[in-house]
Amino acid sequence: MTNDNIPKDYDHKKEALWQDKWQRDDTYKFIGDGTRPNYIIDTPPPYPTGATHMGHVLNWTYIDIIARFKRMQGYDVLFPQGWDCHGLPTEVKVEETHNIKKGDVARAKFREMCVDLTRTNIKQMKSQMLSMGFSQDWSREFVTMTPEYMKRTQLSFLKMYEQGLIYRGIHPVNWCPRCETAIAFAEVEYHENETYLNYLEFPVEESEKGLMIATTRPELLSACVAVVVHPEDERYKEMAGKKVEIPLFGRNVEIITDEEVDPEFGTGAVMICTFGDKTDVLWVNKYNLDIIEALDEKGVMKDVSCKYAGMNTQDCKKQIIEDLKNEGYLKKQEKVDQNVGLCWRCKTPIEILVKNQWFVAVKDLIPDVREASAEMKWTPEHMETRLLNWTGSMDWDWCISRQRIFATPVPVWYCSKCGKVHLATPDMLPVDPTQDKLEGKCECGNDEFIGETDVLDTWMDSSISPLSITGWPDEDFKKYYPASLRPQGHDIIRTWAFYTILRCKALTGEKPFDEIVVNGMVSGEDGHKMSKSRGNTISPEEVLEEYGADALRLWAANSVPGSDVPFAWKDVKYGYKFIRKFWNAFRFINMHIQDFKLSVSEEEIQKNLDPMDKWILSKLNRLLADVMGSIESYNFANVVNSIQAFIWHDFCDEYIEAVKYRLYNDSPELEMSKEASQYTLQAVISTSLIMLAPLTPHFADEIYQYVSDTGISIHKTLWPDVNFELIDDAAEETGEIGVELIGEIRRFKASKKMPLNAKIKTLNIYTPDTALIGQIENLKEDIKGTMRIESLDVMTGKPDIKEKVVEITPVMAKIGPEFKGDAPKIVNYLQSENMDEIVATLEDKGEITIEGNKLTWDHIEAKKVAVGKTGEKVEVIHAANLDVILEVIV
Repeated sequence: MTNDNIPKDYDHKKEALWQDKWQRDDTYKFIGDGTRPNYIIDTPPPYPTGATHMGHVLNWTYIDIIARFKRMQGYDVLFPQGWDCHGLPTEVKVEETHNIKKGDVARAKFREMCVDLTRTNIKQMKSQMLSMGFSQDWSREFVTMTPEYMKRTQLSFLKMYEQGLIYRGIHPVNWCPRCETAIAFAEVEYHENETYLNYLEFPVEESEKGLMIATTRPELLSACVAVVVHPEDERYKEMAGKKVEIPLFGRNVEIITDEEVDPEFGTGAVMICTFGDKTDVLWVNKYNLDIIEALDEKGVMKDVSCKYAGMNTQDCKKQIIEDLKNEGYLKKQEKVDQNVGLCWRCKTPIEILVKNQWFVAVKDLIPDVREASAEMKWTPEHMETRLLNWTGSMDWDWCISRQRIFATPVPVWYCSKCGKVHLATPDMLPVDPTQDKLEGKCECGNDEFIGETDVLDTWMDSSISPLSITGWPDEDFKKYYPASLRPQGHDIIRTWAFYTILRCKALTGEKPFDEIVVNGMVSGEDGHKMSKSRGNTISPEEVLEEYGADALRLWAANSVPGSDVPFAWKDVKYGYKFIRKFWNAFRFINMHIQDFKLSVSEEEIQKNLDPMDKWILSKLNRLLADVMGSIESYNFANVVNSIQAFIWHDFCDEYIEAVKYRLYNDSPELEMSKEASQYTLQAVISTSLIMLAPLTPHFADEIYQYVSDTGISIHKTLWPDVNFELIDDAAEETGEIGVELIGEIRRFKASKKMPLNAKIKTLNIYTPDTALIGQIENLKEDIKGTMRIESLDVMTGKPDIKEKVVEITPVMAKIGPEFKGDAPKIVNYLQSENMDEIVATLEDKGEITIEGNKLTWDHIEAKKVAVGKTGEKVEVIHAANLDVILEVIV
């Protein structure tokens, strides 16, 4: 580029040109040759829905700021992009798109359909990410559905199996009837709703008195295996050990005791069903109770439920309640709040079924997770508590098998004769046991094997992302592992963060990353979570079209990790205006610095800086240090607000205006002062652009090409060192005084409707503060030049100001009634005689006689003005924030 013909307006549509150039030039490529220190970012792999949302913008803006800053600090930054592909939503979308069910076509064909849809969605989202200016190294892209990635997932399965950390067993699991698959404990969301507590009377053997039980789930009566009461509950001491009859079903079960029963809830007697909730599971295991399966995988009542078989749970509950009423077992109902577990994907209430599933032995690994977490830095710190609280609530192991198709296959087969588990060998990976045959024989001599049809939980894929991006299992991965940073949302601490720490610690013995920074969620302008049903969603494309990526990035950056962020158009617009403010300022400055070269050394020019130069350079270097610290502590809001305040107000509104007179003056006596201002402008522009580069990468590179003659991207430059020698408290104090005084004079001109470039004949500044006099003396030339003042003096004390009458007007309302016929003579006299003599007589005697009529000040309206010691009319300004009085002679 040249420095000529800079467009009048900044065009954000040019952002796409920069995005293309950065990709062509491999600006963000990770080299990994060891010549620079590595900085490895374990980037979140989003689910490829085909559209990015504001949450993605927030999360990736944080990551991108860090990545760009670290590159400019001299790090070799690995900022990869991954895609967490597998899962139910894609299967459902494929079924909708092709109007089929997954069982209507072969597994391989259905998976192929899922892959095609995912590839299309990834392509769309990648384009959207590029349009935001995010600086991923796309040569390091990872996709969890590819053979390369699935090989790593399956290998991690095999290694953890060998360690005894993965096992297969028949256990109760959380089951989603809608998805028809097991789900992990961490995938259960809890929702408050209102239901009925039903009071049922169970007949007790050898007793005329029944046992009252309160339950919210009467549809599970057919699966009741015991009734439990507290051992110290006086109401039931005589009943312990006896049997009760299950209403409607006629089966007898025993009354047992357990201290975990809450005597205050309901009636204090609880029926144990297999399974109504986690407590049922604990009691069944503790007392070795029978297991009766009342529900199938679709949430339909099984034959054990007798006449209710074939009903869904809601219909069954309704009918059973009706029958309990009719049979006299239902004594009363009362409303109660209920915490219902839902499938986190489809929001269907989960059931607890007994299934043969694959598990990770989570409870064995909790100490390792806590140890690794303690070795990592958490931002914000309190987010670690969420992880630790979660580890303390783990009652069940992690169920990792799913009854789906589009996911990484579990790499095992079963002997068709004895059922023994046979694992794939590492050299076979990736493998699909539903398609690939296992060669060889079982120990029992059988050579026929049945491939596992279950697939792995998608978190089994994403939880090894730090291993995948660093090249595991190749030995070289240790050069890059653990990752430097894990950025993620607080909504997946108990899933992605927890599972990653658990799995990577188990596979490597080390923590997966040094730091974890947690971002909040984005809400709509109404304060509620963005959702289509509320109509408060905003797509990034809407914002990009009107205001560009950099303005949207400034909105996202004006926040802090851990806190939820409301989207606000006004904030985007403010960022947009800020960019244009800086652009306009640069266009003006460029006229004065485009060919500028120092005539002396930089050290020499710094010795000859004017006070306002020292002021802005001190503030610039202080800001540079502050911005560095804020980025490193992830306080992005402070970064944005500090830079904007400095550029918009200190630099544009104050400094540039204060040095214009120097820039336009070619007199020899101002030559060094002009050069100092040009040097200062150049320093502020170049340093400010570097500070803005991580925030507004397109805008920063656009201007940088006019400023620099190297032709390289600003994103290839190094972050400057803070010049602590230029940070000067005294210089800043003096500069603020200059800003204050110039501001007072500006406001004076505005109040008098004077143009800002109008000349002022004289300005006298008075103050009793002798130290302040010296500071103002240093600022005289800048104040004079900026506000076009011909003469400026600074003096101690206060101005000698008097009032002078410059016009007198008869008060006819008093003169007429009082002097009647003589009134015209009096008025004529006042208007024709020497005003000064009239005023002097009134001031001396308090009255004046006109043809026998005595007039006082009451008969005259006098217009007065302030005059200084020279007798000239003056205006007086009392500065708001300084102990000074300004005497102005226009």
